[in-house]
Amino acid sequence: MGSIVEKTRDGTIYKAATNAVHPELDLLTFLFDSPHTLAEKTSILHADAADPDNNQITKSQLRTLVKSTASILRNEYGIGANGPNKDVVLAISTGHYLLPSLFYSTIAAGGVFSASNPGSTPKELAAQVSQVGVKVILCNADTEATAVAAAKLTGLDSRNVVVYSSLPGGSLVLTPTNSSTPLTSSGSLSWAKITSRHVLDSSIICLLFSSGTTGPPKACKLSHTNMVAEAALVLSPNRDFYTRLNLPLVYRTVAHLPAAHIAGIQGYFVNPFYLGGTVYWMRGFDFPLFLTYMKKYQVTHFFSVPPVFLLIAKSPMVTDQLARVEQAVSGAAPMGRELQIAAKKKLGGGRLGKGRLVQTWGLSETTGSVTVLNMGSEFEDDESGSVSALVAGIEARIVDDEGRDVEVGKEGEIWVRGPMITKGYWENEEANREGFADGGVGRERWFRTGDVAVYRGGLFYVVDRKKELIKYKGNQVAPAELEALLISHPKILDAAVIGVDDEKEGTEVPRAYVVVGDQKGITGQEIQEWVAKQVSSHKKLRGGVVFLAAIPKSPSGKILRKDLRALAKKQQHGGSKL
Repeated sequence: MGSIVEKTRDGTIYKAATNAVHPELDLLTFLFDSPHTLAEKTSILHADAADPDNNQITKSQLRTLVKSTASILRNEYGIGANGPNKDVVLAISTGHYLLPSLFYSTIAAGGVFSASNPGSTPKELAAQVSQVGVKVILCNADTEATAVAAAKLTGLDSRNVVVYSSLPGGSLVLTPTNSSTPLTSSGSLSWAKITSRHVLDSSIICLLFSSGTTGPPKACKLSHTNMVAEAALVLSPNRDFYTRLNLPLVYRTVAHLPAAHIAGIQGYFVNPFYLGGTVYWMRGFDFPLFLTYMKKYQVTHFFSVPPVFLLIAKSPMVTDQLARVEQAVSGAAPMGRELQIAAKKKLGGGRLGKGRLVQTWGLSETTGSVTVLNMGSEFEDDESGSVSALVAGIEARIVDDEGRDVEVGKEGEIWVRGPMITKGYWENEEANREGFADGGVGRERWFRTGDVAVYRGGLFYVVDRKKELIKYKGNQVAPAELEALLISHPKILDAAVIGVDDEKEGTEVPRAYVVVGDQKGITGQEIQEWVAKQVSSHKKLRGGVVFLAAIPKSPSGKILRKDLRALAKKQQHGGSKL
């Protein structure tokens, strides 16, 4: 069902048409010991996509591994020894099927799990280590050099940089970088079962760094409540859908995104476990190999980002590899309806006869999705470009720059509150003041998302990031709208739009950066003219068109506009004519 609107004394509130509650349990009890999860003892939860027969782990094996690894973290490094919510263990790793065990083990020991992108530089990693006071860095062979260099920059003892690897059969090997001798467990450490709502809500089990696309990264605090609610409230309707069809829920996916952001951590560590499915791990994203694994493992569900769906829609390599996909979900950035329609055509649907491709919206601060279109809902075939309807338990407002509700159907910044929303940022009161607004007496605070959205017919449409809107002579121009139009052009493979200053007009003007297959096949002037025929006058590409070999993007698929702005400034100062 779609979202509904209610006029209340607190203002105009948007919410799900139906209500739901989530289990009040800690995350590990929820996954390993409760009847809520579909995973059985023998369920294969994680496997190496390159060699799953020799490198896989079941729920039963994982339970044993988590307890022994938690014991090592407690006894060797004191993680959780002085109570929970304090000791940060940071992982920096390429894709590996035992990486999730480090997440579970850190929580079991009473620690706080954090992660850095495997492509981080030593300086970037060192900044994160210092920001949250990391006690232990866990890395693999691919990231060891970066971890060691970052430790030197921060003064972290080399013994506290631990390289993890695996042996066939699901064995985990932990070796400090100051030794060639692996750590051994002297026992087993069970996690604490928590049922107190206050303790669950106030806990800190994960710190995720915001992408930093519009400012310096901040570490948002995620709790047991956040991660349990995200799994249960977002995914339960899809479980119910298969029950109504009298079909078993078969969940197989390929981990191809970095497990350093919410899409990887919630999407690979938690959600598939809850659904009893298998995650096949890639070392890193490689599109031809991704397609090979999608077909080989008959993947039924996957989450990805618009750049990957762009490849799926436009690459001639895509034939029947997605034939078994029953549902795909796109997030991290809005996707234009033309791209959504084109990519959806490549999904076979498997047992259901048709593939579903929907968009979701959320941030690290919302533990991922707070909007979704459930399978079997009246909107499941929506191709309007919406980011779906609100998840049960989430309330939203759409406000102007003064924090006042806008008329229904008008654009404004979307604020949200509910069980998936972070309680704030790690030791950053300034960010907490800026990021939250009063929710009223006895009510939760509103989280200011910074995204501009509009509500129409039960669904939400994200226009763009508030800070990224281009102001042309007082008129707002949304880069995402122009980007969606540009990539619908048959000769344009990818595109990004930013605002650049025009001294003659005394205003910002839109500039497009595009990737084309053959630059000789189209000119910048032709692109400008093509766009001008389809948009309002203030949206024309008055800033010109610049051809690039690739659009700079974060590992989670978000356009790095700050890099494009730096490029534009450099070109401007260099006197380059674009």
